[in-house]
Amino acid sequence: MNLNIQSETEKLLLSNYESYYRLAYSYVRNEPDALDIVQESACRAIAQCGNITNPKYLSTWIYRIVINTALDLIRKSKREEASGALPEAVWNDHYEDADLKQLLESLDEKSRTILILRYFEDCTLEEIARICGENLNTVKARLYRTLKKLRLDLDSPQIGKEM
Repeated sequence: MNLNIQSETEKLLLSNYESYYRLAYSYVRNEPDALDIVQESACRAIAQCGNITNPKYLSTWIYRIVINTALDLIRKSKREEASGALPEAVWNDHYEDADLKQLLESLDEKSRTILILRYFEDCTLEEIARICGENLNTVKARLYRTLKKLRLDLDSPQIGKEM
């Protein structure tokens, strides 16, 4: 394994830990699962970093691992939930605004991921496209559709009454 890639992977994992945690939390909405996702993602990244062909994309590759690990946990939880094994998660994270939480929860996974990466993690659209494995134009279109939907939701009389 290339020690330079492994070292760079470890540096990115440490310096972006909070970003990975927030992203994981946005999927599972509870601290223990988010911490597990970040830990599992770090293990996967370190174990597989030797397979990286272009170190330029190391950061986006790690974000993708976090997303995939979160989705794996959600799929596993849904199977267990079907048998009544897991309680419903409670969202107590850095996104303190209740209306924001409600709006983010109303989005599908892909739209929520793009919105969080763009506005909470400050990723460029090109980085988001690589992270999500999508075409840049697809990411742009999804982002703008999502923003339009959120604007309509914010303008709706129901949300306005709650504010």
